[in-house]
Amino acid sequence: MSRISVRGFAVASATAVTTVGAVVGVAAGNQPGLDGSNTQATAADATIADLPAGQQAQVQTASLTQQADDQSTQADVAALKSAQESARKAAAQTAQEKKDAADEAKAKADAEARKKKLEVSRSATRDASDFVAKGSYTIAETQAMARQMIPGEQFQCFSNIVSHESGWNYQAVNASSGAYGLVQALPGSKMSSAGADWQTNPATQIKWGLNYMNSRYGSPCGAWSFWQQNSWY
Repeated sequence: MSRISVRGFAVASATAVTTVGAVVGVAAGNQPGLDGSNTQATAADATIADLPAGQQAQVQTASLTQQADDQSTQADVAALKSAQESARKAAAQTAQEKKDAADEAKAKADAEARKKKLEVSRSATRDASDFVAKGSYTIAETQAMARQMIPGEQFQCFSNIVSHESGWNYQAVNASSGAYGLVQALPGSKMSSAGADWQTNPATQIKWGLNYMNSRYGSPCGAWSFWQQNSWY
């Protein structure tokens, strides 16, 4: 029969240790009343098989109880860690969702602000009919009209296109295609939708060109971006 050492059970119960020591002391021939150190030393070398059945049960119960307590503590710690990790992930997800919602709201607000700004800018510009017709116009006069008709932040883009297309000559004609005017409309008669004087009035050509860029590309800057990639618009 194998012998299980009491020391292997860690003698979790102080009462069990005292009882084991006392029983082993008697079994070894020691008389009651000896000092506790001898009793404890003898108990350390004892085995459960040396104890009466009742004492064995006490030692085993104490050891099993301690093991159960340790396992329960470990389970509690694991559960707490799991709960903390779940809470951390939930908090991180909530924070990300709030950030995404805030970013989306800001983007919408910015877009709305730009739209209103553009509308205000366009409403503040002059129409072709606001200018008195003349027999001829210089480049400087034509550019001055364009500055008054085109929103400020869009003028440079419009100017870039006109500079490449016609050099600001409102009577420019493309010999090969027949494109006409500041923005080189093809055919030039398209510009009649902006005014019957499209051949002689740069303001009418500017009006038509601005409407074309806005409807096809969203703005003169949109048209200029396309032109840079394709050399036409």
